[in-house]
Amino acid sequence: MRMTIISLFIIGSSFAAQSQYKLLLTPTDAAFKKQAPAAFNVLLETTRGNILLALKREWAPNGVDRFYNLVQHGYYNDAAFFRVRAKLWAQFGIAADPAIAQAWRKENIPDDPRKESNTRGTLAYAFKDPNGRTTQIFINLRDNSATHDTEPFVPFAKIISGMEVADALFSEYGEQSGGGIRAGHQDSLFASGNDYLKRNFPKLDYIKRASVVKE
Repeated sequence: MRMTIISLFIIGSSFAAQSQYKLLLTPTDAAFKKQAPAAFNVLLETTRGNILLALKREWAPNGVDRFYNLVQHGYYNDAAFFRVRAKLWAQFGIAADPAIAQAWRKENIPDDPRKESNTRGTLAYAFKDPNGRTTQIFINLRDNSATHDTEPFVPFAKIISGMEVADALFSEYGEQSGGGIRAGHQDSLFASGNDYLKRNFPKLDYIKRASVVKE
């Protein structure tokens, strides 16, 4: 009986994982259109330690809704911090699996009006064109308001615990391991995902798991 229960649990877990994977391949599914709570926290369990984020929907409704739904369905699990510039920013948000990454690459959300400034510890979406935010996000490792507030980099979250973890993310590859959206050097990440990064940039840090937690 015990072995049967264990076997059923394994089968159930496998089925759930397969269902989640299929869902992530379908960005238009209603599961990704839900409105986020007015305020909540997200825990990023990384290879350097934990980072706890505070989010308020009033800061950037479209951005918060997108992040909330992606976190709820495991999009950021195993995602790399593929572009880290020490004391400047740390970028993540290309899915570990290339099929999922490609499915979301052009799933844009509208810009949000600015409510918060790009101060140290805030998070905003990376983008190339107006209304072009998708899944890629950066952490401001310093006060970048002088440059970033002049463009629609709209903060939607703030680190409330674990800033020292963000500061310690491996940064020696700089722009080599992916670069920004505007530089046009991300095709290999979208084509091969984490396999490409682990072969060529083995020291990168990763989000092991992202989850919504209570305030």
